[in-house]
Amino acid sequence: MRRSTGHARDALAWQTQSLLLAYPDERLPEHLALALRVAAGQPKAVARPLQRFAEHAGRTPLPELAADYVATFDHRKRCCPYLTYYAHGDTRKRGVALLRLKQTYARAGWRLGDDELPDHLAVVLEFAATDPAAGARLLTEHRAGLELLRLALSDTDSPWAAVLESVSATLPALAGDEREAVMRLAAEGPPEEQVGLAPFTPSSFMPEPSPGGPR
Repeated sequence: MRRSTGHARDALAWQTQSLLLAYPDERLPEHLALALRVAAGQPKAVARPLQRFAEHAGRTPLPELAADYVATFDHRKRCCPYLTYYAHGDTRKRGVALLRLKQTYARAGWRLGDDELPDHLAVVLEFAATDPAAGARLLTEHRAGLELLRLALSDTDSPWAAVLESVSATLPALAGDEREAVMRLAAEGPPEEQVGLAPFTPSSFMPEPSPGGPR
């Protein structure tokens, strides 16, 4: 892993990774072509995983890849793409974290669609591509969850593990406390709801993840 340098280069990587983490549809060939073009200008640690994913997705029939996406991200809790879940689980604190993300986006003049949750990794990466400094802070803040997702995808031999590997390579090397956070999350899992947990956030800020995330 490397320390992130060059906002423009990182922004291109994050935009590409965001597209590859969305539900694969008829635009996939265009996204794969973009991934290969962007990879050509990236450091090897960022580029090679993008190339691996593009090669796999390019030779896999779209219905098969789409089914694999649903099986991975919708049916495996360990492969949850919603980053606040790793820190807060399904507790009320997650609602506060979602609200803060929305506020961060709004301050940058960036607004989500009504059907998008702000903590889906594809959404965070898309935001990071438009505001690299703020986006890098968000990705670093949720680094433990991001790494746990990467490990879960690797454990299941998912092709999307390569995309997460590429994301991690755009960020600073893990510090000791971040490694410990990843290990703790892996051992304990995200927290469970606690009765009377405060502060309470209205249910409108705690929507259930939609199947497959951004599409």
